[in-house]
Amino acid sequence: NDEELKKRIAEELALERARRDSEAQKRRLKQEQMYVRDEFGRLLERERISSNEHLTRAILRERAATEEERQKAQRFAKQLEEKDRELKKHDAYYKEQLARLEERSAQFYKVTTEQYQKAADEVSARFK
Repeated sequence: NDEELKKRIAEELALERARRDSEAQKRRLKQEQMYVRDEFGRLLERERISSNEHLTRAILRERAATEEERQKAQRFAKQLEEKDRELKKHDAYYKEQLARLEERSAQFYKVTTEQYQKAADEVSARFK
């Protein structure tokens, strides 16, 4: 009986130790899981912050490029307006020159016509 009792007590002690070890192992596993979850959360937070910073930088670059394009378009528009004014100025100048030439041509035609008529009259008077 003593041996059986000792054996039984040893078995119960072994079971109790196994139960304690199992509980300790469960606690360690839970702690490790919580540690991994916390680390994973921190890692995700760092990734999110990094991603947001990258996105913010990209947005700023895009805004700067858009502003640069807008300024370039304004410069081109001003250059185009200047060219248009210059072309209108040239157009007015050439129209004025054309009007002068037409006037001179009309005067030459009138003088030439008068001289022709005079010469024709003289020839007609001589050979009558």
